[in-house]
Amino acid sequence: MTPTSLIGGHVSVTGGLATGGLKYMAEIGAEMIQVFVTNPRGWALNDGKPDEDAKLAESGVPAFIHVPYLVNFGSPSPETLANSIAVVRHGLRRGVEIGAKGVVVHTGSAVTQPRDDALRQLHDNLLPLLDEIPEGGPDLLLEPMAGQGAMLCATVQDLEPYLAALDWHPRACICLDTCHAFAAGHDLAAEGGVRETFDALHAIAPGRLKLIHANDSKDVCGAKKDRHENIGAGHIGAQPFGDMMRHPAVAGVPICIETPGKAPKHAEDIALLKKLRDG
Repeated sequence: MTPTSLIGGHVSVTGGLATGGLKYMAEIGAEMIQVFVTNPRGWALNDGKPDEDAKLAESGVPAFIHVPYLVNFGSPSPETLANSIAVVRHGLRRGVEIGAKGVVVHTGSAVTQPRDDALRQLHDNLLPLLDEIPEGGPDLLLEPMAGQGAMLCATVQDLEPYLAALDWHPRACICLDTCHAFAAGHDLAAEGGVRETFDALHAIAPGRLKLIHANDSKDVCGAKKDRHENIGAGHIGAQPFGDMMRHPAVAGVPICIETPGKAPKHAEDIALLKKLRDG
């Protein structure tokens, strides 16, 4: 029997990582959650509360951590690189503490330096962190971007040199964002577009897809703009999400929304995805 993908969302943790996160999860009808454990737009690191960590770990809810958006292992700035190392190391440690399945990190940009130099820098600085992940700890989930600027990884095909730069480390896995993939040129709305995209992903990195960020797109395919829309309300449309959940590469892979709005809108998006999955 084909494993079923759990459907959930990024949740508010106001009131505590477990107390707030699990409450929001219930409000939106989620089956899994993604959380921030630090300010997503800063470098400040903080320790969790052991009681909240234990409560979340013991809940049995599949949880994922998203590290701050500023992380960039391809940056020519020594300060950004040092902060990126510290933030990802912290995120992986927090992942162990809360029993997270994976820690999501954006794949970054070369900014102003040559791409080869940025990939070499990625090898030298991210590979040691992958080696530090303990047995039973979370995978590091690499999330390709929308293709704007000097991004190191946007299309599915970009994952091949990126993973090669990490020596195809077994803990280097993938989080695919549907809005990013669409913006980077994968036409998920076209007939056969979902199949083509996930066939290519499976051919390049079989078994490494561990999470999907299910987001519709406010912009057209190939626009290289990262603007999420509610499921079915954007240029991807609802049906491709149903097609995606029937692709063999997606079997059993959790699906997490990061769509606009608050709890009522998130509940609608999750209900629609469940209908597409179960219908």
